[in-house]
Amino acid sequence: MNHLRPLLCLVSLFLAVLLLAGPAHANNDELPQVRVVTSEGAFVLRLRPDVAPQTVDNFLSYVDDGFYDDTIFHRVISGFMIQGGGFTEDMSRKPTREPVQNEATETLPNLRGTIAMARTQNPDSATSQFFVNVADNDFLNAGVRGPGYTVFGKVTDGMGVIDRIAKVQTRRVQGMADVPATPVIIESVRRLEQKNDD
Repeated sequence: MNHLRPLLCLVSLFLAVLLLAGPAHANNDELPQVRVVTSEGAFVLRLRPDVAPQTVDNFLSYVDDGFYDDTIFHRVISGFMIQGGGFTEDMSRKPTREPVQNEATETLPNLRGTIAMARTQNPDSATSQFFVNVADNDFLNAGVRGPGYTVFGKVTDGMGVIDRIAKVQTRRVQGMADVPATPVIIESVRRLEQKNDD
């Protein structure tokens, strides 16, 4: 029995750390939500700062500054995703803050209805642009083809709007493919008030 004592001590220590760390994710009522109003309708996102804190903080900073107002979904691929948050209707790129660190994790995979950060080949290059997955895009997950793309929330209301945007007709504009022929405008992105138990 003595030979098991070190193992039991380790297990006890591990369980104590887990208890002190609290739940694996926050109560849904405590997670920030935003409402995105577009020319095709509105949808609501629940964000996950408990899993991707830097990414959520970065996204909410852009939200609070009104950065996303009057931007467009500039890249739309049916059966894949819709991407926006970086260009105005005349296809001018908006200036952004410094990029954030990639926080892609297996805890939040790129499933249908999740929102993730767009980036270049550099994993730590995400700034303001995001995309909503309209399918389960496993190949974008961390560890599948590299560091992956950071998922930081999901659509909780209005997925029909996402699907409608994903089916719009697209064309090439200024050398960019998959641009909606009729602009899909992000009219506003605003935080929703969090529920309070008081």
